Parts: sequence; C-alpha cells; structure tokens
Amino acid sequence: MRKQLSSSKFYLIPIYLIFITGTNNLLYSQIWNGGQSKYIYTESMEDFPNPERGFYRYSETKSSNYITLKPEELRAFRSENRIKGANYSVHSTLVFRYFVMSDFVETDLSEAFLDSVSIDFRAAREGGVKLIPRFVYTTTVRRGDCGNWICAPYGDASKEIVIRHIEQLKPLLQEYSDVIAVLQKGFIGTWGEQYYTDYFGDASSYNGQGKLLNENWRDRNEVLQALLNSLPETRMVQVRYPQQKQRYLYGPYAPTDSPALKESEAYNGSDAARIGLYNDCFLSSYSDVGTYSDYGNDLTESRIDTTNLKPYLARDSKFTAVGGETCRDDWSPFNKCEGHAVNEMERMHFSYLNAHYNNKAVNNHWVSGGCMDEIKRRLGYRFVLRKAVFDNRTVAGGIFHILLEMENVGFASPFNSRLTELIMRDVKSGVIYSFELKADPRFWFVGSFELSGKIQIPADMPKGNYEILLNLPDPEHSLKNNPDFSIRLANEYLWEAETGFNHLQHVCEIK
Repeated sequence: MRKQLSSSKFYLIPIYLIFITGTNNLLYSQIWNGGQSKYIYTESMEDFPNPERGFYRYSETKSSNYITLKPEELRAFRSENRIKGANYSVHSTLVFRYFVMSDFVETDLSEAFLDSVSIDFRAAREGGVKLIPRFVYTTTVRRGDCGNWICAPYGDASKEIVIRHIEQLKPLLQEYSDVIAVLQKGFIGTWGEQYYTDYFGDASSYNGQGKLLNENWRDRNEVLQALLNSLPETRMVQVRYPQQKQRYLYGPYAPTDSPALKESEAYNGSDAARIGLYNDCFLSSYSDVGTYSDYGNDLTESRIDTTNLKPYLARDSKFTAVGGETCRDDWSPFNKCEGHAVNEMERMHFSYLNAHYNNKAVNNHWVSGGCMDEIKRRLGYRFVLRKAVFDNRTVAGGIFHILLEMENVGFASPFNSRLTELIMRDVKSGVIYSFELKADPRFWFVGSFELSGKIQIPADMPKGNYEILLNLPDPEHSLKNNPDFSIRLANEYLWEAETGFNHLQHVCEIK
C-alpha cells in the first residue's frame, strides 16, 4: 500500500541547492549530536540502465514495408547487449526510430501508417524504453553524374506536405509524449539532416546554391515551429545545426554569436528552452562536417565558424538535450581517448550516442584507447550520493531533517522533468508515505551539490520504524510507478529494482 501525501499540506520548507566538494569511498553510520546519523556511501563504477541517457539502439521502418517494434525486443535492450560490429556491450533505455515516409511524398499519411506508429509508442511503454523519433522521406543516396557522391533530386517533400504531415502526427505525439525522450526535427533532406533537400534550399556546392537564403530559413523555421507546437511544452525538439536555433529565434540575419540560453530561461516551456541539437557527425572533423557552419543568408556566404558556434553550443547545451552519432575518422587523433573525445562530450553535455554507428571508424577506438567504460557511465547524468545526515527519531506531527551531499559525475543533467520524493516505508507493514520535495533534477548540473530540507510528518502517521528512501520517478502518470523509468543512484547497496527506489540505509523512529 502506498500513501501519497500532498506537498502543500505536509511539506513546509523548500529544498535548497548549494555547491560543495568532497568524496569518500566508505559506507558506515555513526550517531552524532545525540539524535542524528551520518552516512558516507560507496560510489558504484557499474554501467547500468537509467532513463533518457546512454548509448541508444538504432531502428528503422519504411512506410512501404512497416515492421512494428516489439515490447519484448525493446525490453531486451535494457540488458547488456553486444552490438554487431562493436567491440563493446551496452545497456540501452533509448531507441532511435527512423520513420521513413517514402510513400507519402505527395499525399496525406494513411491511417494504417498512423496506427503502426501508435503501436511503436505503446511497445516502448511496455518495453521500458523511450524513443528518439525522426520522421523522414528518404534515407537513400541517389547516385548520378552530378560530380558528387549524392545527386538531386533527393526525394524529400514540399513544405506544404511536411506541415500537413506534422498536423496528422500531432495527436500521436501528444498522446505518447511520455515515451518520447526528445523529437528530432527530421522531415527536411536525405536522412532528415536538413542539407540535401529539394525544397528548403540546397546548401551543397556541387548540386545546389552553396548557402541558404532568407526564404529557406523562413521555410525551415515554419517546420520547426510546427514541430514545437505538435508536442507538449514538456518536450524538446532537436535541430541538426546550432545555427538553426539561432536563425529560428532571431531571424535569417542572426549572427553566430547570438546569445545562448541562460539558466534563468531554462526549462520554462519557451521555444528557446525547448530546442536542442543532434550532431550526426560528432568528432568527425574540426567543424564536425558542417555542424558548426554559418550557412549564410541573402547577404552573406556560407562558411565554417567554430569560433562562435562551438562556444555557443557549449553554453546552450547545459540546459538542452544533445546527442547524436559519430561519422568518420577524419579528425584522428582528436576523436580518440588521448585526444578530445571525453572532453568534447563533457563540454557539449552529451546525453546519448548511437551504439551502432560508426563503430569501425571511431567508437571501437574508445575501447582500445581505454575510455569507453567512462563514456558509457558518463553519457547524460550520473548521480552519486556521497554523504547524508538524518534525524534518528521524531514524533507524529513533528519535523524530520534530511541532508544529502550529492555529485553529478556525468556529462549532463536530465533534460526532461522529474520528481524528487522522500519515501518513508513502515518496516513492519510496508505502508509507504511519499513526500514530494521541491527539487528539480534538471538543475543538478555536473559537479557537487547539496539537497537539504525539513519534512513535516503527518499528525496521524502511525508510530513505528520507517526506512528512508529516495525516489526519482518520471512525472508522467503512465510511468510514475514504473521502476523502469526511475533514476538509479550510482551507489553500491542502494538500488531496489522492484520498486525503483534508492534505499538510503537509514531507519527513523516515529514516536
């Protein structure tokens, strides 16, 4: 039995965040000040699944031969799996999903296609994973005599068709937003990477105009606006290039040193707070093959600009979802362990990477170079409980004091909202009392912080001994009580897989 207590009724004093330092590798308890216990916890170096972070599993389906996802297959991804072509194994709670809509380049989406998309989202719920969807029209390279490795026409759809398809998809994206980790912009160009496109300005020098014009930016912005409107304000949309966010927020003439998101603006539901980045050529050249490029406008030409765009993303990504995949080995040795690999993931706050690509050229070198285990652990958030202080006893109607000293040793903080609950569980009866704390894990940035507060105990709470646990569940009603979607602390001895709680190893007596 679980008894949920209203935070407005039983929680009096808010949780505060204070940055501190200090680590310890022991686990022990001691009584001090006569009525409190102090604990020092052991950090775990284990790689384990946690929601909305880590190496993702790749999947693709085509409208011409739609093969739906299976819950049992998705659940198996949560266990440690060796990836074909990879010299490493991963636990995955994220599944990238290509929806290739090649049958609908000139027509509405069919009901059969939409029904199949619904099946995929329901499979994710049942399988204990979240999807990273990208809707596209083509993933096929057209060869020809254009003098380039890819030739036009590319096979994507017009703006009118794209907007219509987003309108059709909106009800599904709203209904299943709980299992959408983040939505990638897609739709435009081959692979949905916004570059080789028939309708939105071809920036390639071989086949196209070599830059983007103001009209192209406005058309692209209209698609991004439609995608943002298709999701609840609690979900983000990722774009392919940092400049796309700048030109969306500030217009076609926005400079590459446009201001990045500030902490005071983070997670407030605005468009600026809801646009992240997917980098599908991460660590592949100094500009990541055009990721950090200024694509021009009516008055300026296209050019690489890492000087402004890399620092911009480094600041902006602290508060937004960033992920992607490696691409090629042109930036060796800087993409190796001894180069910039780990530092660049930390600098750009990477939450996820593709486990399937490009292992031969890049990812497998992280295994031989000795940094893969660190990368697997640190992608996204990784919360370690260092120390804690609790009251040993209190009375019904009284105050229970807590102090948790924690550290995020990952590359990023969570990019989706999450609850923070203190659980008191009766040792004998198992009855649970849940107190919602006013703390937001999205602001638990990389480094050390302190979580402290006072819990008002209900006057009618039965006397007895209560175990103290920390719960970091998904706030969506459909997922809140599902341990697959709760955050596990990176500590030994604490995780309860059957409940999704982190057992803090303390018992408080209610007198």
